[in-house]
Amino acid sequence: MPPHFFTMTNRFRHSFWAVLCFLPVCLSMKSDLRDEKPPVDNTALHVVILGDSNSSIGGDDCDRPEGWTKWFCECFQPASCHSYARSGATWTHTPNTVRDELLNTSKLHNNNVVYNQVCRLLTAFRQGQQPKPDIIIIAAGTNDAWFAKRRPHALNQKEAADTTGLLQRQPSALLTLSDAVCYNCLLLQRHFPEACIVLLTPMQCTATSEQRIKTTGDIIANCAEALRLPCIRQDSLCCLIRSDELKQHRYTVDGIHTNAAGAEINGQRLCESINGLLR
Repeated sequence: MPPHFFTMTNRFRHSFWAVLCFLPVCLSMKSDLRDEKPPVDNTALHVVILGDSNSSIGGDDCDRPEGWTKWFCECFQPASCHSYARSGATWTHTPNTVRDELLNTSKLHNNNVVYNQVCRLLTAFRQGQQPKPDIIIIAAGTNDAWFAKRRPHALNQKEAADTTGLLQRQPSALLTLSDAVCYNCLLLQRHFPEACIVLLTPMQCTATSEQRIKTTGDIIANCAEALRLPCIRQDSLCCLIRSDELKQHRYTVDGIHTNAAGAEINGQRLCESINGLLR
């Protein structure tokens, strides 16, 4: 035998075992690629956002970095995204709440409610200023939990409201969170029956207890389940942790409102969650 025969044999043996060892990795990579879901194409979808301050600080055009809405739009890439959110807004009404599309305040007010954001959306749509929304995201509830004295009946009703005849009631009669959530969702479903309505429960914050935020989220989730709507629990999904923010403001400027870092994380997480719903 040639003197180099054994050397060639050893090289072949090493190469053979190398291929055998690498084969499962290749098969695994191929399997992972096969199982990977294709990216969601949202470029034909029109998105509308309703809510309170953590949505409104992103601006009506969702272009300010302190709000999750900017980062959500950059990640989600919709055809359009417009925010009707207002700082200080609540779901819950008071005995003095009436329809008022002109009010623009950053404070708690009888008419600073999600209902009036819905009314502004409907008017903008009828006037041709707003494309028909494909996705309506409503992120509210913090102020309902926070201002217990100003919204004393908000958390009284834990289960979803009875929807029978609910839309015939006056805005001034919607004194519980459950009534207001169901009322507004039914109103949106009546006018935009093909839209996907996504409810976001409030994030944790330092303004009120973790338990009140959870209770508020539970009520919203109960309404969503009764109406067969998707609901995302921001109190567990988002990066704000009340105990951490009490020690040091890491993702907020004041324990309540996000800074740019917190908004970016939350916006991207919400984009991933809503993309998952669309799949």
